[in-house]
Amino acid sequence: MEIYLPIADIPVNLFLLFFMGIAVGFISGMFGIGGGFLMTPLLIFIGISPAVAVASVASHISASSFSGVIAYWRRSAIDLALALMLLCGGIIGTAFGVWLFSFLRSIGQLDITIGLSYVTLLCIVGGMMIAESLRAINRARHGKPAELRRPGSHMWIHGLPFKIRFKQSKIYVSAIPVVVIGFLIGFIGAVMGIGGGFLLVPALIYLMRVPTGVVVGTSMFLTLVTMTGATVMHAATNHLVDAVLALTLMVGGVIGAQFGARAGQRIRGEQLRLLLGILVFLVGLRFAYDLILKPEDLYSIRRLEDGM
Repeated sequence: MEIYLPIADIPVNLFLLFFMGIAVGFISGMFGIGGGFLMTPLLIFIGISPAVAVASVASHISASSFSGVIAYWRRSAIDLALALMLLCGGIIGTAFGVWLFSFLRSIGQLDITIGLSYVTLLCIVGGMMIAESLRAINRARHGKPAELRRPGSHMWIHGLPFKIRFKQSKIYVSAIPVVVIGFLIGFIGAVMGIGGGFLLVPALIYLMRVPTGVVVGTSMFLTLVTMTGATVMHAATNHLVDAVLALTLMVGGVIGAQFGARAGQRIRGEQLRLLLGILVFLVGLRFAYDLILKPEDLYSIRRLEDGM
């Protein structure tokens, strides 16, 4: 059964989209992260243009994050002060990312930029996750304790000025790295259609020393606001948000996440990280293969923008 996607301007099998939503939702629920880094590549692989994929997945991520934010809010597991500080940089990063997105699209370099960005980001992050999880598994097999930093240890980041005390997270850190992290997450989300949770959560835990109990909810809050902002900006400036596509993926994602969350509770943490690292790395390699593969059409035709 095929449906026509008005913004993507192609017919797509409805059951394929629904299955993709379930699959990515399952993975998101299993690993506790947003699925934008998988959903966007999958849409590109089935023929949807990178521009429409990024813009539409942003709306999918914002909707998916909403229920999670409500749940964490009720449990008082969101550091609102930290989230607002992250948003100071996140909104600016999102606006800059949408501007760069529009500029690259106007000069015909958007697709290659998105492809190279995914290859670089996913291969690096996936490789690091695989290496770390293999070390953790090896330590567990030999009965060695996990390598953790001492609670009192500090990095050079903690010596920066303009320090603020975040009472709920029980940390006293400079506002500079917090704003910079927010900026980078907002920028990456707008350009690549990634919620940024799989980058933000490790950054808050390992760099800012934010307790695990509040880091996921705080990350979801930032993802909700930045991805909602990216959706509105993409819709207003680029007109690329395909509501039919986003809604179909949303329904499948909600169903898949419920089963994924149950499955994730049965697997050990280091094994989960290894599986996720392999998955991320393989998606990066798939993007690299597409970039070096000779295209079927050596030439393409595009309409020049007004004023060019």
